[in-house]
Amino acid sequence: MLIANDYLQRLEHRDADAFARIQRSPSAYQSALALFAHSRFLSEEVIQHPDWLEDLCARNALHQSYSTDQFADRLEAFLPPGVPAAVDLAYFRRREMLRILLRDVRCFADLSETTAELSSLADAIVDLTYRRVAAHYALRHGLPATGFSILAVGKLGGQELNYSSDIDLIFLYGANGETRGPEPITYKEFFKKVANQITDLLCRYTPEGICYRVDLRLRPEGKHGEVVMSLDAAKAYYQTRGRDWELQMLIKARVAAGEPFPGRALLEFVEPLIYSTSLDFTAIEAVSQTRLRIHEQLASRKFNSADIDVKLSPGGIRDIEFLVQCLQRLHGGREPWVRHGGTMLALSRLRDKELLSAIEYSRLTSAYQFLRHLEHRLQFEDDRQTHSLPPEPVDTARRMPPAEVGGDVSAERLLQHLHLHLAEVHEIYERVIHAQRPSTINPEPSLPPSNLVRFLDQKAPRLAAVLAARPLHRSALAFEHFLEKMLDAPDWLALLDRDPVLAAHVLDIFETSPFLTEQLVRTPDLLAEFALFNAPLNPPPPDADAAELRRYFRREMFRIQAESICLRLPVFTTLDRASQLGEWIIASAYRIAAGPDLPPHLTVIALGRLGMREFDLGSDADLVFALPNAAAEELPQWSRVAERLIEILSAYTGEGVMFAVDSRLRPNGRAGALVQTESAFLEYFEHRAEAWEGMAYMKSHAVAGDIEASTAFLHELQRIDWRRYGQSGRSRAELRRMRLRLERELGTAQPLKAGSGGYYDIDFILMYLRLKSAGFFFKQLSTPRRIQVIEEMGHLDPGDANFLRDAATFYRALDHGLRVIFGHAEPTLPKSQLHLDMLTDIISRWTPVHLHDQPLPDKVEQIRSRTREIFDRLFAV
Repeated sequence: MLIANDYLQRLEHRDADAFARIQRSPSAYQSALALFAHSRFLSEEVIQHPDWLEDLCARNALHQSYSTDQFADRLEAFLPPGVPAAVDLAYFRRREMLRILLRDVRCFADLSETTAELSSLADAIVDLTYRRVAAHYALRHGLPATGFSILAVGKLGGQELNYSSDIDLIFLYGANGETRGPEPITYKEFFKKVANQITDLLCRYTPEGICYRVDLRLRPEGKHGEVVMSLDAAKAYYQTRGRDWELQMLIKARVAAGEPFPGRALLEFVEPLIYSTSLDFTAIEAVSQTRLRIHEQLASRKFNSADIDVKLSPGGIRDIEFLVQCLQRLHGGREPWVRHGGTMLALSRLRDKELLSAIEYSRLTSAYQFLRHLEHRLQFEDDRQTHSLPPEPVDTARRMPPAEVGGDVSAERLLQHLHLHLAEVHEIYERVIHAQRPSTINPEPSLPPSNLVRFLDQKAPRLAAVLAARPLHRSALAFEHFLEKMLDAPDWLALLDRDPVLAAHVLDIFETSPFLTEQLVRTPDLLAEFALFNAPLNPPPPDADAAELRRYFRREMFRIQAESICLRLPVFTTLDRASQLGEWIIASAYRIAAGPDLPPHLTVIALGRLGMREFDLGSDADLVFALPNAAAEELPQWSRVAERLIEILSAYTGEGVMFAVDSRLRPNGRAGALVQTESAFLEYFEHRAEAWEGMAYMKSHAVAGDIEASTAFLHELQRIDWRRYGQSGRSRAELRRMRLRLERELGTAQPLKAGSGGYYDIDFILMYLRLKSAGFFFKQLSTPRRIQVIEEMGHLDPGDANFLRDAATFYRALDHGLRVIFGHAEPTLPKSQLHLDMLTDIISRWTPVHLHDQPLPDKVEQIRSRTREIFDRLFAV
């Protein structure tokens, strides 16, 4: 419980004069009491800045709503000239959030006013940041003669932002061309620099926290897509490759910052694609399947307060939004009036057109307002993006608006209201959606399963025998689709029939990896990779072009992952093989980008998972680019090579994408040049780098260019790290502070990695003990090898070393298993029992037998507890 008196006493102790002034002002005193009872993070800000509260009340600011232009004027007056500092943007957001929150909790603003102001504040910050950053780059490159729009989607797009929402953005420019400044570049390069710096400024952690978490994954092609895209390219994408959910997402899209064109032109273009001109049930089915996948994550939960997610639970906020968008998509073709990004207004318009009854409208709007108010109360306590009700929601009940819970503010009353709203929304959703369902839906398979079985008995009896001996329990339907493909590939079927070991491996993949199964069904030629099991990896052909390189990567990555499952290879062996593949791909892309005539002056340095040789399926590659001082005059030429290299690796084509590249670990992050000289690196890390930046380079090695010279360069960088943090004795306090900050900010969303006792604990333990090793340089070290070296140096006793080896193996096996199931990293254990059973099965292949003594969730908690015990012991204050 937040105790207002405690905060009042702290304020009086810190600034007696400010406390006295606030006490003398009824408005300020009532606002202080309201704030101290509702929000811990803003209460701490007011303790530090009591003038914020005094100023609000002195200018009577709590009784007026601000527009985007008013926020923009205030921000312009607050910031000094030039590109804004990330800390100033975060400071301004927090100061303005104080006024919005007080208007909310003192009932001076309703829900729609609150969400509109939160959205207008974000619009103003994003727009001014764009204009300042664009002006900065225009001095060097010239200003493009085309517009740049920042589209907001999701909550910000619907002007319904939460207190702690991510902001979902899409960056779009009008046309291609080249600037005419002192250093001309293409419009795409210009806007890419602008977009990256905007994202960095908004997302950067500062003493005032971050301004906003920016999510760019809703852009075309998601995380693998270009950060910025031209209008023509975006039109082509949505018209030819846009998936159903991407079109649905654009219902909430609007131009939030930048120039109106080209954003409005794109939205006008896609509007006919979004809205059906007839009642087409396929659109509803697509949305319903997405909803079912969300509910599957919650299916195993018992329905009590500790497990209620107000956003994702059945009948929650997401269900209301899905219902609205279903009806909009189905009826928006003939009723343009229902097209609107805001949920509340869209509900009103659906009622206007009698697409919802009066009772349905009343219940949905009441539930939506209740759930959004509750969501806000959960978030503004600590400025956390959470939607889960606490186990004992007494304080939450007290913070709710009286109109939502009546006179009784008990936890029991809150739960009664909550359960009633969830149940009513769930009932309406099922009834309204199913009312659209046609009376008959009769898909006709090209070959019935019984015929497939008979076909297999006749054409491939030995394969049929293998299948009978080990029947599929989880993926029979997918295997039937695969067999249908075999009707047109008799050679592949014959191979499966004559090689029972190969057939057993294929069935193993179908049973354990939905992601690899999908690849195999889509591309049966990948069967050839099973015949290469146990064969050594070979580098790509030296003359391979970019398209051939992508095909090579897809085949070899499939084989590495399939071998890890079928041959039960140790997980770190698999990660080392995937790392080798990644390094070969980067070296080949370097050759293609540089051409045959340039000497290999540029060095490509891998950090993160690839730097540790623990790369995996779906990993990004953290790369930076260094140039010897003697080649400094060639920097523009090598910058173009680096850009081309990144494009080859991360471009989405018909051959697919290899992997995303993240180059933000270079000096000065996104604001720094892509390629920098070695002296620039050394100067930055000697004098200006933050602790976490220097320590990131402790897990680095060169992967392309002059490897020997760059290894000596990295040795020097690590000597600087040791002087600054190891020799000075600062490392323990710095690392502990960094680790606990990551836990606060990411631990809830990513418990396996960033939560207490997660993988980051092991990583930070090893970094700290390595810094005690007198600056000893390691060219390449995986986690097990780091543990071994540190143990041999006497910094880790055998018992702890053995446990950390087991824990590292367990965590990497867990992560690897999630990747081969889903095709990408997942931050938590799956909630679906099917996927949990699948994960338990496959990670048992890569972990020691003594780690199989408990159900997987229990084992995770046991390992987290012991890992944190070791962390606390080593980092004890």
